[in-house]
Amino acid sequence: MASASSLPSAVLAEPIEQGNSLWRDAWLRLQKNKLAVFGLWALIVITVLCVAGPWLMRYGYEEQNLDLGASAPSGAHWLGTDTLGRDLLVRLLYGGRVSLAVGLCATFVALTIGVTYGAVAGFFGGKLDAVMMRAVDIMYSLPFAIFVILLMVFFGRNIILLFVAIGAVEWLTMARIVRSQVMAIKKMEFIEAARSLGFGRRRIIFRHILPNVLGPIIVYTTLTIPGVMLLEAFLSFLGLGVQPPMSSWGVLIKDGAEKMEEFPWLLVFPGAMFSLTLFSLNFLGDGLRDALDVRSSKD
Repeated sequence: MASASSLPSAVLAEPIEQGNSLWRDAWLRLQKNKLAVFGLWALIVITVLCVAGPWLMRYGYEEQNLDLGASAPSGAHWLGTDTLGRDLLVRLLYGGRVSLAVGLCATFVALTIGVTYGAVAGFFGGKLDAVMMRAVDIMYSLPFAIFVILLMVFFGRNIILLFVAIGAVEWLTMARIVRSQVMAIKKMEFIEAARSLGFGRRRIIFRHILPNVLGPIIVYTTLTIPGVMLLEAFLSFLGLGVQPPMSSWGVLIKDGAEKMEEFPWLLVFPGAMFSLTLFSLNFLGDGLRDALDVRSSKD
């Protein structure tokens, strides 16, 4: 066997190519998607503005000036004021906090229920899977908006219930996605090896199977958040969402739609911010779907 000293110097000088992990490859592919990168940075900027912005403003989101009334954008109020003389920019940023919180928290509830439910159904299969998925089919047939409205009517209108109510009806598709992925993965060799080593079912599900379905879960999560935000906006438009004096983008759009002919800025600015956020989330979700698709690495 040849020693290192007997190898040609050109071979020794040749650098060793470092491999990339799946997540690094996905990040490199994501960076090539301009719309996804735009969506990511837009979401970062919007989130920072909504979280830190209201603290930097000299007006409070509840502060009224009835003498001022609804005024057009000016140096004192960059986006104008509403009919009660409240600064629209402050209420827009504060409403962004609420809308983003609803989107994230309700999606987290849906994610927790859907991933657990789908993983159990897919892993155990058989009669248990049939019963669990028939329950999902039945819930799919129910009108989701009516279900949420009934929950809020019977249990009261508060922000915490809004998180739970929306999350409780948004987990069904996640459960189906996770179930299909788990059913495919549980037949692979490394799962059989884990079984042969005596690992328990809980460990196999949460330590070996679910980490391998994170890609589809992450992608669908980014696409669920805008759907949840739209549902919150719909409920707020009906007067069943966030209650005054709190605001959300749905509440602001509802108020603006009622006065759009007289004071168009009350609808234009909240609608533009809401649309930009939804577009950014969808661009990022589409980019993540392509980036996490292993087959795209062969292109």
